[in-house]
Amino acid sequence: MSNAPSLDIPEVLKEDDRPKWDNKLQYILSCVGFAVGLGNVWRFPYLCQIYGGGIGSLMVSFIVSLYYNTILTWVMWYFINSFQEPLPWSACPLNGNRTGHIEECHESTAVNYFWYRRTLNISSDITDSGNLQWWLVLCLAICWSIVYICTIRGIESTGKAIYVTAIFPYLVLTIFLIRGLTLPGATEGLVYLFTPNLNILKNPRVWLDAATQIFFSLSLAFGGLIAFSSYNSPKNDCEKDAVTIAIVNSMTSLYASIPIFSILGFKATTGYWDCLDRNIISILNEFDLPDQSITRDNYTIWFGFLNTTHPKKITSLKLRSCDLQEFLEQSASGTGLAFIVFTEAIILMPGSQGWAILFFVMLFSLGLSSMFGNIEGILTPLLELPVVSKSVPKEVLSGVICLVSFVTALCFTLRSGSYWLEIFDSYAGSLPLLIIAFFEVTGVVYVYGIKRFSDDVKWMTGRQPNFYWQVSWRIISPLLMLTVFIAFVTLQTQKQPSYGAWNPKYKDFPMKEEKDYPNWILAICVLLVVLPCIFIPMVAFYHLIKRMLGRRKKEGT
Repeated sequence: MSNAPSLDIPEVLKEDDRPKWDNKLQYILSCVGFAVGLGNVWRFPYLCQIYGGGIGSLMVSFIVSLYYNTILTWVMWYFINSFQEPLPWSACPLNGNRTGHIEECHESTAVNYFWYRRTLNISSDITDSGNLQWWLVLCLAICWSIVYICTIRGIESTGKAIYVTAIFPYLVLTIFLIRGLTLPGATEGLVYLFTPNLNILKNPRVWLDAATQIFFSLSLAFGGLIAFSSYNSPKNDCEKDAVTIAIVNSMTSLYASIPIFSILGFKATTGYWDCLDRNIISILNEFDLPDQSITRDNYTIWFGFLNTTHPKKITSLKLRSCDLQEFLEQSASGTGLAFIVFTEAIILMPGSQGWAILFFVMLFSLGLSSMFGNIEGILTPLLELPVVSKSVPKEVLSGVICLVSFVTALCFTLRSGSYWLEIFDSYAGSLPLLIIAFFEVTGVVYVYGIKRFSDDVKWMTGRQPNFYWQVSWRIISPLLMLTVFIAFVTLQTQKQPSYGAWNPKYKDFPMKEEKDYPNWILAICVLLVVLPCIFIPMVAFYHLIKRMLGRRKKEGT
């Protein structure tokens, strides 16, 4: 390993015709828009909910983000900045001809029916792919057309669009925050979010989910941050940028959880009140009691009294068990939180149509700004590396990337598309990121060399990395990622991978039927993990062979 400092970098840097950011705000907003996405709005609140509140997930997320977000982001951004060269709602149907669907709707909920049947037209098994759903294909084509328009000129076009796509979600979240806090039950939702449950930290799954959430949320190891950073000036305070984006990302997750849980608290309270009202009406009718004699406030007292004096009558009524905590704990993962649970809450609010439009436009903006970074992470290397001819216009490359992405995503518009989306989310977007990021950090620290790395950082920022960074880069960060990797693989191998199928014929419907993945789909899952990572050993082997051949040629002459 060479210890020669790279302080001569300024001498070899040359100005070129590469585009630049109009200003620092544009760059920061682009990174924030790329990092802050759907994972902050639906996956982080979901983790908070399934782990009995937010403290467990929040503590772990902030601890892990302290290392992952800041250290890894800084490493990746720096490595490119130094050299200025990018590296590679509807009611149930009344049509008598659709009897089965009518039963499906009434046995679940109108929102569930609209999402699973009218929107996705989902199959009951992942092997039953069915046909492409034309309405989903049309929506997919529109979305990719918008992405293409916004990314047609790289950062020259995305830099303008980012002012809207990055700022608009915060505006909508603030509006929802103000409205959510005025709803009945908002306090209960927030208490549930922030109530400490320290025992949950004993569950290793919490730590694993929090760690993978950070990678998913900040979009680390995707390449977008590297691409964005390559358009900065070489002498850029990347430490400040990395810390800023890391803090904004983590705080956004918390900020988004507050309005979401306040509205979910409203939904839970409304459901709890509805449960009590149904029981109260049943008791009043059975015992011929005067109206208003039993209220929500004294229901528990009356129920206890009547259950003691007339237990058989109370049992015959088959009253529902009304527990606010149970309503608060009703969760749904991923898209289910956004399109089912949160939607059920919104339709209970006055002016629900307007709130629904605001919410889903916000989700679209979050997804759009995240796609800018993904496209740029592919476009920039193609433009800079000797892969594509320099004569190929940037507009053509952007179009090809979007077209290939559109064709690939057609599998999600099948009747089984929702199941495939879950597979891609679970396997392509978690373990490969850990592996890639691990090799990025160890490559910089132990191959490029921590001494050279520190000297370059000093040249960029004017200050030497302190003891905290040195220890984190050398030991803590690689060790954390290795630990998470081993834990992830261990947990995955302990049980047969499975998925929840929406099957109206299932005996416990509307609960999802748990089904095991067939072997051929498990093979695809493995392929999704291996493919993004296989280029690391392949490129390393290529350079090793190239160096060995070059050495033999030199010795031969």
